[in-house]
Amino acid sequence: MRPVFRPENLRELWETWDQAPTASVYAGGTDLLVRLWAGLVDPPALICIERLKELKGVRDEGEAVFVGAGNTHAELLADPLIQDHFPVLVQALEVLAGPPIRHMGTIGGNVVNASPAGDTLPPLYVLDAEAEIWSRTRSHRMPISRFILGPGQVLLKPGELVGGLWIRKLSGSWIHHYEKVGLRKAQACAVASLAAVLKMDGNGIMEEARLAWGSVGPTVAACPNAEEALKGRPLCVKTLRDAMPVVQAALSPIDDIRASAAHRRAVAGNLLMRLSFLPAPYGRSGNEHP
Repeated sequence: MRPVFRPENLRELWETWDQAPTASVYAGGTDLLVRLWAGLVDPPALICIERLKELKGVRDEGEAVFVGAGNTHAELLADPLIQDHFPVLVQALEVLAGPPIRHMGTIGGNVVNASPAGDTLPPLYVLDAEAEIWSRTRSHRMPISRFILGPGQVLLKPGELVGGLWIRKLSGSWIHHYEKVGLRKAQACAVASLAAVLKMDGNGIMEEARLAWGSVGPTVAACPNAEEALKGRPLCVKTLRDAMPVVQAALSPIDDIRASAAHRRAVAGNLLMRLSFLPAPYGRSGNEHP
């Protein structure tokens, strides 16, 4: 029988980890338990951290918001700070799996699982989120783009966990947009997804563009050259079409049971083109949905 530990606070967690250093740590368990049942992993022990209050809550820290890694997706969807400042993340959470998973799964788990199809990851990339990593002796921050190395691979050392995420607020007028394409309308794993935040001036000209695609590479795919190509231009079909070759060259999708690489590349390009359908007026505050 595999032991399961349920620490009540961080002190108990570190003590438990000392006793079982090779245990798998989880909160909601929506990814780990599936892998256990499938026989893909066989840890000697489990440590459930869902009771740790230190991992809960969303705090306004002035220029940034701290999001505890133990918050469930449903809790974040209902949080006014997330709704006000990060609509692109809200849009991703709204289409993440279904209600049961959203009430169990946590944002920290979605990040550490590091699936190329993870719905929260492209929004966190375009929001320049940082992971706050905790150990018994220290904490430090790391950009999400450096923290995630590949499918299921993150920069965590033994005895470390993600305590939360730091997300800086955007100032000025921004359009927020997240969209994914799957094989069905509900509880779909993305064939391709796109998160975009676009800073607009009053005349509909893009002052800054941040783009990130999911499910088209080993991790989230950014395209700085395309972002640069959009700056100073209107948000329209011609502008986006001009950026398409740069985007297509930056993607590295694979063939799998859900889609071919060619199909993923085409869908990713179509998601970029769909930005031209975002409603006017383009000048939007940082806390408005497009």
